[in-house]
Parts: sequence; structure tokens; C-alpha cells
Amino acid sequence: MALNLRQKQMSLIVRMLNLNQPSNPGGGISSATAVDSEEVYKILIMDAFCLGILSPLIHVNDLRKHGITLFFPIDKNRQSVPDVPAIYFVRPTPENVERIAADADRGLYESFHLNFSSSLPRPLLETLAFKTLEKDAVHRISKIYDQYLEFVTLEDSLFSLAQPKAYVQINDPSAGDREIEEIVEKIVGRLFCVLSTLRVVPVIRCARGGPAEMVASALDSRIRDHLLIKNNLFLESGVLASSFQRPILCIFDRNFELAVGIQHDWSYRPLVHDVLGMKLNRVTMPAEKAAAKSYELDDSDSFWASNSWSPFHKVAEEIETQLSKYKQDVDEVNKRTGGKDGVEFEGTDLIGNTKHLMNAVNSLPELTERKKMIDKHTNIATLLLGEIKERSLDGYCDLENDMLTKGSVDKSQLLSLLRGKGTKADKIRLAITYLLSLETTLQSEVESIEAALRESDVDTCAFQYVKKIKSLNASLAASASSTSRSNIVDWAEKLYGQSISAVTAGMKNLLSGGRQLALTRTVEALMEGKPNPEVDSYLVFDPRAPRSGSGAQLKGPFKEAIVFMIGGGNFVEYRSLMELAQRSQPVKHVIYGTTEVLNGAEFVEQLTELGQKMGLGSS
Repeated sequence: MALNLRQKQMSLIVRMLNLNQPSNPGGGISSATAVDSEEVYKILIMDAFCLGILSPLIHVNDLRKHGITLFFPIDKNRQSVPDVPAIYFVRPTPENVERIAADADRGLYESFHLNFSSSLPRPLLETLAFKTLEKDAVHRISKIYDQYLEFVTLEDSLFSLAQPKAYVQINDPSAGDREIEEIVEKIVGRLFCVLSTLRVVPVIRCARGGPAEMVASALDSRIRDHLLIKNNLFLESGVLASSFQRPILCIFDRNFELAVGIQHDWSYRPLVHDVLGMKLNRVTMPAEKAAAKSYELDDSDSFWASNSWSPFHKVAEEIETQLSKYKQDVDEVNKRTGGKDGVEFEGTDLIGNTKHLMNAVNSLPELTERKKMIDKHTNIATLLLGEIKERSLDGYCDLENDMLTKGSVDKSQLLSLLRGKGTKADKIRLAITYLLSLETTLQSEVESIEAALRESDVDTCAFQYVKKIKSLNASLAASASSTSRSNIVDWAEKLYGQSISAVTAGMKNLLSGGRQLALTRTVEALMEGKPNPEVDSYLVFDPRAPRSGSGAQLKGPFKEAIVFMIGGGNFVEYRSLMELAQRSQPVKHVIYGTTEVLNGAEFVEQLTELGQKMGLGSS
């Protein structure tokens, strides 16, 4: 597909690891100054952020394929390796520039190939030049590159800006204009990296007001200014990159649809993320005595690729099926080679004719890999099952889905769960989902829920915060026709923009029963590009259109879309958008990105922090 973000970022990183030279056709790494057949061995130096960029793309073993023999964090003391070139991949910060200058002064490496994750500001470039000249070390700096890779690609169509707590920062009532501008500028800078990696100039759509419009407007200006540069990042072979049709970039604010970020989900992937805290496609299993075990979960794992969106009970069944098939295949090999039935295949009982022997030997690596994969998912599923039983997670999933799809609640079941099993985070998530799923809530019901939360010693700051912004949103809607607005309504509009206008209208459109999320429905309408009352009020920014004039002319339908969520995304939204792309005729392509990928408990922590900042207290 045209918009394969993972592939494009990977190709740029491989080029960087090859000292920014093209790879050999045979896959080896060579240098223009080296003998043709000679491989150049290098050292890789990274900061923590850039290590996070590389982790989901390249495993440690794969680094060796690209001539990287050692890699080190930039902030640790390192020994000198004077005959080897060093590749630095770091963010353009004063601390990193100081460290690079110090390393060059000490002559730690033969040459320094500096790669910054985004554009190196002029003052920092001058600082680097001054310090290396002062120490007579400038000759060691071979090249300096702005790589524009300051984002994390988790899958072909999923990326994160790795920008923590953006939701808190943007919605903080005490945040001044300057702080908000800094956050928006950071988001815009990293979104620009994504678009320059894809080499696309999209048509940008967003709702009026709030963070989405601020980001869209600033991004539009940033791209416009950049397109004026002769050799800009959107050029391919000297020509402005333009496929037959440009993609659409749809920018949303987390307040557009809050409940999706809070609810429990029954699918394997969201469960692993929620319960085991998957980060950068890796989960670490808790271990009491032995060392903690960690597993990679990405497309290289065929079981994960095939089953990660399945409901948990289906995954458990599939593990049983795979294990049974594995045992059958082992028995078959043992029969053919004269081994005993049911004995695990270890390659130690191989007798019989040469043909069967060779077949058995050839099948050994594949069987071993299958067994590893089955063991991995058995361990994960066993741990998940324990948590599901311990916390009654199936009960939370069912009740939340019922509330969000029906817009009503079984109060006795709700109170029973709040007083029963589950973590404090589970209970506050259920209570907030109740608030968001109902058009209107009875004061007596809300009070009984708050009492049940207090009984379980749950901090209700997040609940109070959502209750507050829901009432502010209602006030805002009620006064929309009024010319004079009170200060609090002005403040609410400034803080939340279009706010949670989709809370009651869109929250009930969940995935169960073939329904769509409000986000997915809106993206579908924007991609169609036809008049639609749901999206007619959305703003259009086209960085290629003249600044003056009547604005951009939309040419829908769009075949490709980039959907970006400010304030934290999640796997439920990602799945919904991938389903939209697959069921469309012809098939469309959608990339989903967010400031950070959050599970429900992590998002509630941010809501709690905002509740505390607003002085709402825990009761």
C-alpha cells in the first residue's frame, strides 16, 4: 500500500545505520571509502527516546545484520573504541549536544555520524560547532543529519508520538497560552515528521475550536512554509511527491469520544495492553522468584497476527487447537523415524531410513519455533485468565457494553460490581462509563455510585472531573444561542473547544452488534467527501492551496486517510478504523496515530490528575 509508515520509517533507519549511504544489493553494509567487499563495523549511540523509536522496528539480532556490533545509551560512561565509526541517533537537546561534544573531545571513536530525530535548531548547531572547535575535535564530526523520525511506528498503520500526558497538559485549567502553544508546537513537529517520512501533503480536516483546530492550523502553516524550500522533504527524485490522489488527515481531540479510552475490552490485544501493560510491542511477565520474562508481540508472531483481535475465549480455544496440532505433527515425525508416540520431538530419537531422517531434521526448527510460540501464548493467556477471574473483567466488559449500546443501566448489577471484585481502577472506569453512556443521570443514582466507590476506598477525582465537564458541556450547549455568555461558559469553551459534544450522541455507537464508534463514523463521512450534516462544519486546511481565496476545494472520495487523536489513543479505536478500511469497497487504507497509546487505567490516572488540579477532591 502507498501509505506503509512502518516500511518507510524502517528504510530511512536502515539507511542511517549504513552511514546514510544506500545498502548493498546483497544486503551488506559498505562505505564509499572502504574496499568493495569489506563490511564496515559501527557502534550505535542512542538516547532513551530514540531507543524507543528503534525497538518496535529492529530487534537486537537484526542490528548485527547492519554492521552494528555494539550499542550504548548516550548518558552512560563509555570506553574508547578509537578505530570504529560511531552513529549517534538522538533528540536535538542541549544535553545531547553537550555529551556529543565531550565524546568528540575525548576521541572516543574514529568518526562521528550525527543523526538527530528532528531538525537541529540553529543555536544548538552553533553550540556544537563552538565546543568542537574549542577542543580541536571538529575533524571527528563526519556528517550531521536531520532525520525527521521523531515518532514511534508500532505497526504498518499505527504510530505514536510518544508524548506522555498530552491530555493533562492541554486540558490543565491553569495552563497559560504559552504552555498550550508549546504543547501544540511539539505535536505539530512530530506530526510533520510522520508526513515527511510518508512524503505526502494531505488535506487536513478537523472540528472547529479546541486543540484539534490549533494543531491543524499550525501544521498547515508549517507545511506551507516548508514547501517554499527548493529541496524540501516532500520531494522524490527532485519532483514534488504526488500520487494520483492525496490522503486526508483527520485530527481529533480525545474529548471527542472519552468512553472509548476508559472502557474494558474483551479482545486479546486490548486485554494484553490493559492487564499486562504492553509497551512498544513488548510485554513483561511478572515473576516472583525467577527473572521476569518478556515477549515480543508483533507481526513476526503468526499467532498474534492471526488472533490478536479475537475475543479472549476464542484465543484460548485456538491455543488448544494449535497445541493439539503440534502434538500430532510431533507424533507423525516420531512414527516415521521410529520414535515413540507422544514423546516430544527433540531430535534425539532419529532412526530409520535416510529420507525420513532428513525430513525430520528439516522439520525440527519449524516445530521448535511453533512450540516456543504456543508456550508464549499459553503463558500470557494463563496470566490473563487469572486476572479475569480475580477481577471479574468479563462482568465489567459486559455491563459497560450494555450501557454504551443501550444508553441505560442495570443499577443493581452496577452497584454489585462496584462493591465486588476488581481493582480500584476497574471500578472508577465503570463509574465513568456510566456517566458517559447516559444522556441524563439521576442525582440519587450518582450519589449511590459515589458512596459505593468510597466504600471501596476509590479516589473519585476522575469521576468528579468527568461529571464537571459533562455539566459544563450541557451549560455550553444551553447557552449556544445566547449572545452573552458567563465567564465559566467562556472558560469551558476555551478549555474544551468542541468539548465532549459526542459524549451522549456518539458514545452509544460501540463495536458490538456491528455498530460503529463515533470516531469511525466521522472518519468515514470525511473520507467520502460528500455533503454530510455531521461533518459539514469541519474546517478544511490545504497546505498546497493559496492562502488567499475561498479555501481548499475537496476532491473526494479519499482512498487514504491518516487519523490522529490528540490526548491518547487506544487499540479499540485502532481496530474499529482497520475494520472500516477493510469493509470499504474498494478497500481503503487508514493509518491511526496518537500522542500516546493508553490503556484505560493510564487514561483514568490523567483524568484523576485533572480532577485534583481543578480542586475537586476525592469525594
